[in-house]
Formats: sequence, structure tokens, C-alpha cells
Amino acid sequence: MPLKRDPNVPDPDGFYAAIIDAHSDLDDAQSAALNTRLVLLLANHIGDPDVVREAIAAARRSLDRPA
Repeated sequence: MPLKRDPNVPDPDGFYAAIIDAHSDLDDAQSAALNTRLVLLLANHIGDPDVVREAIAAARRSLDRPA
């Protein structure tokens, strides 16, 4: 199954707000740790290493684009 790239979250603004709220009282190291743990939990939920690798590559490529 390929990586889903079309919008697939029913309430993207609420989802984004939940992520921001989870970081609200964290320092930089705690915030990075939260992001890492979230990625690992979601990768485990996905369970397909090829899809996870595709997501990692897409996220990395997005950092190389000019803002």
C-alpha cells in the first residue's frame, strides 16, 4: 500500500491544534522527544516499513524546498 498523500484527516485544524497543545509546556529537548515518540508510535501503527520509509523520504525532501 503506497503512502497516502491526499488529505485524510477529518479535522486538520483540530489535529494541528492537538499537536501544538501537546508541546505547549515542553522545552526544546522534551518537544523533540515527544515528536520522536509520536513518529515511532505512528510508524508501529502503520506497520509497513516501505510506507514508513516513503514517509521519511517525503518529509526529508520537504525540508530541502525553499520556504
